[in-house]
Amino acid sequence: MIKTERWTVVTLALAAGILAGCSRHSTKEVYYLVAANQQLPYWQTAAAGFNRAAAQLKVTAKVVGPDTYDPKAEVDAMQKAVAAKPAGILISVADAAMLQPEINGAIQDGIPVITMDSDASSSHRLYFIGTNNLEAGRVGGKRLLAHLGGNANVAFFTLAGQPNIDERLKGFKDMLATRTGIQIAAIIDTKTDPRIAFDQAQQLLALTGPKKIDAFVCLESACGKPVSDAIQRANATDRVLIAWDANPETLQGIKAGLIDSTIVQKPFTMGYFGLKALDEVFHAPQQKMDRDWAADPFSPYPAFVDTGTDLVDKSNVDQYIAAAAQAK
Repeated sequence: MIKTERWTVVTLALAAGILAGCSRHSTKEVYYLVAANQQLPYWQTAAAGFNRAAAQLKVTAKVVGPDTYDPKAEVDAMQKAVAAKPAGILISVADAAMLQPEINGAIQDGIPVITMDSDASSSHRLYFIGTNNLEAGRVGGKRLLAHLGGNANVAFFTLAGQPNIDERLKGFKDMLATRTGIQIAAIIDTKTDPRIAFDQAQQLLALTGPKKIDAFVCLESACGKPVSDAIQRANATDRVLIAWDANPETLQGIKAGLIDSTIVQKPFTMGYFGLKALDEVFHAPQQKMDRDWAADPFSPYPAFVDTGTDLVDKSNVDQYIAAAAQAK
């Protein structure tokens, strides 16, 4: 080997060694997931996806927010996350009016913010990752219609004021409006409290005659089990119950024949994809993030990433139970 070739090899080896010692990522890069109701299995699954992506990228993930449905406490958590000046924030918006100023403030400070699960579409967030809740509601509504006759009363259990749940309800209403004789007899705000769901279901089950409730629909994950318990206690086996999300109790209720079906979202995917999306924004920042990206035909960001849904009933519930066990 001649001298010039030898030095070329040495130089390339040194360069390779330097590059190997450098990494695009660092544990000093901190990403936040902000959400309310952290005690719910749904949010534990979302956090698992967020943490999985952080471990793969070798960055730091922090999951913050109240254990219960408390929009004010979520605002406090968001403020603390922004003050920490992280690499990015993924947030599920419990109350759009309350959280919009905090989202806009973070964007103005140069902190990337992406919403997940529940959006704040009027804010300056970069984009939304989650479920097409309107279409998911229509899927549930089609399932409900398949069980109802010409005249029926339906009760919904919801969470008032949360944008994603409002869209689910609208999707159901769209489908129910296609058939005369089906009435929405009650819309119950459970505040994600299982006790409220159980007590209200018991009261509705006591109605008879023309006021009898023929079907119960849960639009948030916490109320499937308590409504099912109330129906079982009343021995009202002729009633239809459609739930939401893949809580273990909900899946077992379907397997046992106590719950007809549930609309399953993908919170793990939302958390996993959300952190990786924030990481991409952090490492390829735009000069000005505070703009209407949805109205820009040359935007580097999508307006909405649909993570998908599925309807789970007795025909495929075992598949979901097995997947949940494997993920532990």
